[in-house]
Amino acid sequence: MSDEKDPRIIETEFNLIDELDADDIVDLDTDQEGLIVAADMLPSQLPIIPLRPRPSFPGLLVPLALGGSLQIAAVRQAMDTGSQALGLIMVQDMDFEDAADNLCSIGVAAKVLKILHSDDDSMHVMVNCLERFTIQEILPVAKPLMARVRYNYTPELSVNPELKAYSMAIISTLKELVQINPLYSEEIKLFLNRSSMDDPGRLADFAANLTSANGEELQEILETFDVRKRIDRVLVLLKKELEVSRLQHKISNQIEEKVSAQQREFFLHEQLKAIKKELGLEKEGKTSELEKFQERLKKLELNEEASSVVEDEMEKLQLLEPSSPEYTVSRNYLEWLTVLPWGLFSKDSYDLARARRILDRDHYGLKDVKERILEFIAVGKMKGDISGSILCLVGPPGVGKTSVGHSIANALGRKFFRFSLGGMRDEAEIKGHRRTYIGAMPGKFIQAMKTVGTANPLLMLDEIDKIGASFQGDPASALLEVLDPEQNNSFRDHYLDVPFDLSNVMFIATANQLDTIPRPLLDRMELIRLSGYILEEKLEIAKRYLIPKALKNHGLQRGQVVIHKAALVQIIDGYAREAGVRNLENQIKKIMRRAAMAFAEDEKLKKVTIRKRDVEHYLNKPVFTAEDVFEGIPGVVTGLAWTSMGGATLQIEATAMLAKSKGFKQTGQLGNVMIESSEIAYSYVMSHLTNFGGEAEFFEKHFIHLHVPAGATPKDGPSAGITMATALVSMATGKIVKKKLGMTGELTLTGRVLPIGGLKEKVIAARRAGLTTLLFPDDNRKDFEEIPDYLKEGLEIHFVKTFKDVYEVAF
Repeated sequence: MSDEKDPRIIETEFNLIDELDADDIVDLDTDQEGLIVAADMLPSQLPIIPLRPRPSFPGLLVPLALGGSLQIAAVRQAMDTGSQALGLIMVQDMDFEDAADNLCSIGVAAKVLKILHSDDDSMHVMVNCLERFTIQEILPVAKPLMARVRYNYTPELSVNPELKAYSMAIISTLKELVQINPLYSEEIKLFLNRSSMDDPGRLADFAANLTSANGEELQEILETFDVRKRIDRVLVLLKKELEVSRLQHKISNQIEEKVSAQQREFFLHEQLKAIKKELGLEKEGKTSELEKFQERLKKLELNEEASSVVEDEMEKLQLLEPSSPEYTVSRNYLEWLTVLPWGLFSKDSYDLARARRILDRDHYGLKDVKERILEFIAVGKMKGDISGSILCLVGPPGVGKTSVGHSIANALGRKFFRFSLGGMRDEAEIKGHRRTYIGAMPGKFIQAMKTVGTANPLLMLDEIDKIGASFQGDPASALLEVLDPEQNNSFRDHYLDVPFDLSNVMFIATANQLDTIPRPLLDRMELIRLSGYILEEKLEIAKRYLIPKALKNHGLQRGQVVIHKAALVQIIDGYAREAGVRNLENQIKKIMRRAAMAFAEDEKLKKVTIRKRDVEHYLNKPVFTAEDVFEGIPGVVTGLAWTSMGGATLQIEATAMLAKSKGFKQTGQLGNVMIESSEIAYSYVMSHLTNFGGEAEFFEKHFIHLHVPAGATPKDGPSAGITMATALVSMATGKIVKKKLGMTGELTLTGRVLPIGGLKEKVIAARRAGLTTLLFPDDNRKDFEEIPDYLKEGLEIHFVKTFKDVYEVAF
């Protein structure tokens, strides 16, 4: 341990002294007007506290940090006496314990002024050192250490010229010390506030305590009772202290002057930067840009080719002037290269229970879709990753395709990014522009990677069925590389021109229909169909999600607007009959706007209630009537169709007109495939009419007109074949088909019924229209079994292989 006094201890002394009351400090000066002299205060027996590594001197305030049972017991013993006095004695050998035979013979009596902190193991006290004493006898007490002492009072001296000269010599030396170390000045001020310079003994003790002398030298000063000898020895210590301080100051100055070459270079560079900045030179910006790029690269794991390109480009940037056009191109290129998440991944979550909770929280129904997504996550859990996964969510608008993508990202704990491919006609949107073009930038995929900041996000490609093509290229073909797990691990954007790994990205595309998606692109995706919602499902979705969301978005509180269940049913059936819920949400928003206006106009209004009879007041006349299903008329049959908006019912009407020759005409804006289906139905019925109870000459004498209502709506597809044939049979025989009957299936010339698509959507449309008996191709039996039970409930299903089976059920 160093003998030099720690400045922090000095500061602690000042802080502790500030906490003391004026009455706590003992004045040893005798006064004839009633003050008690020190000789009458100090007892002959004192509890002893051993000190190390320095002794204390009379006349000083000393903070003590005590530890151990002996020292704490000594303080408590002192506090139990009226004088509150104890003895402070330095130990002889610092390496040995605080035993009686290891104490010096002379110490200092002190009074405990204040206990600043106390617990079982430690104690902080402030003491006022009073007088020297000599140990006469160590008392046989186990705890604390007690001694009988004799006090060595300093006799009062008349200040003669010699002592005054010694005192001035001490003061002069102290002044020199203060100039070198200002901390000494605080202790001198503290001393002057409590003592006088006219007391040479006190001055000598104070000056000795101020030095960094070792314990033996200070103990020798303490044991010198003769004031003149004491001052002589203190002056020697002060001179040594002065020399040490001067040497220390000199060494500090030398160290400060010996700055290393690297530090000098750094300071010079900083000065050079400042000078260049003042002169208007833009070198500092370039340097900071390079430093920024280098700092980013420390956190990234670039592949070998990208690392080489970045290194070459940074060397090139150092040589370019900021005013050069090439400088901006190079800087922007480096900006993109260093901002991408090379090797940065977020941790996937494969917690199936959590994923199920998130999907159930965000979506009502869609049980088959949720199960398929959970299976997908389970495979990822078993495999360890879900890289190379490309899903395509197919369904009508408003069924929740985009929000399902959000939920999947939340369930997996991945970053989510969505961009729309609808109307995209430029290949550069996918693969970026080459850097030779002005304003060139990377494609959408690289931009998405920059935005999310991880190399394994979930990217949603919205409206992939509406992607276009033009003279600028075919974006759908450019997507083939991105969506191919065998190729996208080294996707090369035209702008970056270095391979970037997209194999860890999870892609989810959305589409309303599959007909417009190129076959090679479709083969790369796994399809998940979202068919749409029936009335009961829409009712729950409105209650759980749409109404609370609309209330919040319109500044309304829960309970301010109440929509009765019957009113909701009326809204769904009369205004929002499509497969999704987007139009239903719009109708609810319209009601909320009307309600908000009512609250704004009438501040006393507390609640708005919407009943079934109030719906027309808020939403005007219904868009849809009860159901446009005509029954009981020969030649009219209800078919089931699939559209991009979901399932729909299709009324097919046939009528015959007497004519000299046979003929056949179709109307209703039918597509080529549907026209062919009608001609197949006409040929089949004409050749087999007698089997169904019709006249053989009927078609020879009549001109046949087949019409599909809603003529403004384009229609196409082969699934209306058996419906058209049934309508022709009904017309030719005059028979009326079974009530509440709907059918779908493709017909061949031989009468076979072929399978169709969109079975679930057609079932939903049939339930919406109130149909109870449905005819489906026998080959669609497996598709029907996958439909949820709640959709099958109450339906009479017939699977047909030939048109004869259709005839037997329909008539």
